[in-house]
Amino acid sequence: MNEIGQYIPFLIPLAIAQVVLMVVAIVHIVRHRHYRFGSMALWIVVAVVFGFIGPVVYFVFGRDRDE
Repeated sequence: MNEIGQYIPFLIPLAIAQVVLMVVAIVHIVRHRHYRFGSMALWIVVAVVFGFIGPVVYFVFGRDRDE
């Protein structure tokens, strides 16, 4: 248990950053109806299931550039 305890100060900000990134991505997905490819349901699943990578993939590849 002590071994895990030494990583807590690093893991808590990491978990908070992951949740914030996911929430920002989901809010953006819901508010904007135009995507380069895919649908709203696809991007919500990608943002929720794939942790850090999902929202980053959405902002890089899924978000429409004409906003």
